[in-house]
Amino acid sequence: MIVSVGIDVVLVERFGKALDRTPLLAERLFTPGERVTPAGNPRSAESLAARFAAKEAVAKALGAPSGLHWHDCEIVTDSDGRPWLTVSGTVAQVAAERGITRWHLSLSHDGGIASAMIVAERTADIPGIAA
Repeated sequence: MIVSVGIDVVLVERFGKALDRTPLLAERLFTPGERVTPAGNPRSAESLAARFAAKEAVAKALGAPSGLHWHDCEIVTDSDGRPWLTVSGTVAQVAAERGITRWHLSLSHDGGIASAMIVAERTADIPGIAA
């Protein structure tokens, strides 16, 4: 059962300028694994903007609670290049409170815009969580 959906868009040029202006911003927003490709190369501004959009979309899907930590929501890439969402800490706790047991993620960037869509799903009835 779908619990919620989150979507976000980011202007790539604006995001790239923010990264250039604030050198530690990438470290604050992204895990070491998110900042590089599977080959170990630094990710492009488009790729990082899409990952930032995904983190924002997750927050929206959770109802935008305060206290979420950026690193507790990580976008990882499988061997086929497909992005997946992993959650831990603050994000996992809020997701559990809402009965979310599975995430679906789509990333895109084109024409200077990066976007992400998140679908939060409950795969089974959970006692105490309203359907």
